[in-house]
Amino acid sequence: MKKIYTGKTKDVYEINDKEVLLKFKDDVTGEDGVFDPGANHVGLTIEGVGHQAVSMTKYFYELLNEKGLSTHFISADLDKNEAVVKKAEVFGKGVEVIVRYYAVGSFIRRYGSYIEEGTKINPYVEITLKDDDRNDPLITEDALDLLNIMNHEEYETLKQLALDIGQIVREELAKKDLELYDIKFEFGRIEDGKIALIDEISGGNMRAYKDGQYIEPLELEKIFLGK
Repeated sequence: MKKIYTGKTKDVYEINDKEVLLKFKDDVTGEDGVFDPGANHVGLTIEGVGHQAVSMTKYFYELLNEKGLSTHFISADLDKNEAVVKKAEVFGKGVEVIVRYYAVGSFIRRYGSYIEEGTKINPYVEITLKDDDRNDPLITEDALDLLNIMNHEEYETLKQLALDIGQIVREELAKKDLELYDIKFEFGRIEDGKIALIDEISGGNMRAYKDGQYIEPLELEKIFLGK
């Protein structure tokens, strides 16, 4: 198969004109040998990380597909740390969609003079552009439309889909006594321009707490997968 993209934590290979293969790696983002899911560069390699990520991704995507929510997922091979997915077109050069349930992280850095850190908030969706050089800037619905990244109708569809999927993830984590504080998704257009969840759902895409304590992404995956 032809490699069509080399990513920080997985590579993408073309299967045919409608499907691609995601190959999960044991590389994780970080700085100076310390794991940091928010970093923009590969910092270290941890054996088994790719397997945990594809296992968690498979679990959630199969659940979402069963519930009739739109995703690009087709199948996964846990022995090979691979997933087969539908080809998707990203919005612009890529956007990230964050669903927040508590005032933490970049939300509190921006709005901390108006709200206390850790405050529970109504589920809230924000979108950032994937742009390392500009530190992934926040973007509004009107700007997305103005720049022809997505129109208002697509925005509303994406927003509701993100809220629906986030709630399902939240409920599943709660079964393991994990409380979801926020989660980052990626969306794209699949066949006929249909908006669908793409990429992975793993510990590195979310912030969760257990008994009031923050759980590191790799530990979160172990708890969730029962390993």
